Amino acid sequence: MFTGNYSINMDAKGRMAIPTKIREGLVELCAGRLVVTAHTEDKCLLVYPESRWKEILPAIQALPAMNRQARRVQRLLIGHACSLELDGNGRILVPPTLRSHACLDKKLMLAGLGDKLELWDESAWTALMEEPGDDDIPAELQSLVL
Repeated sequence: MFTGNYSINMDAKGRMAIPTKIREGLVELCAGRLVVTAHTEDKCLLVYPESRWKEILPAIQALPAMNRQARRVQRLLIGHACSLELDGNGRILVPPTLRSHACLDKKLMLAGLGDKLELWDESAWTALMEEPGDDDIPAELQSLVL
């Protein structure tokens, strides 16, 4: 279970160190093997442990090929998917196409979302967190008790 958010830096080559707490969980869960892909709605990246990606990939592939939105989701998720592995220093190299897609610069935010992580440009993350809530609240969210 990945929780919390972490401010991290990416070097000019696109390498970033995964925070120790997250890294330990990834090593235990998937031997440090990850799949990074584009988010379907937001300008960020989704980071999956390889084992979790293998669970959801068949559902993505099974989407109806004749549906325009389904093809868009497949192109974003499968078309951008990149298998990565933590190096000896706990870093990953984010490919240029994914960095460009999510507008990633030097300062990043890694956010835990339970079974996956999101990787954001830090300024985009901050702007998102400062946005006012939407007036159209779904029923599932209205019934959530915290």
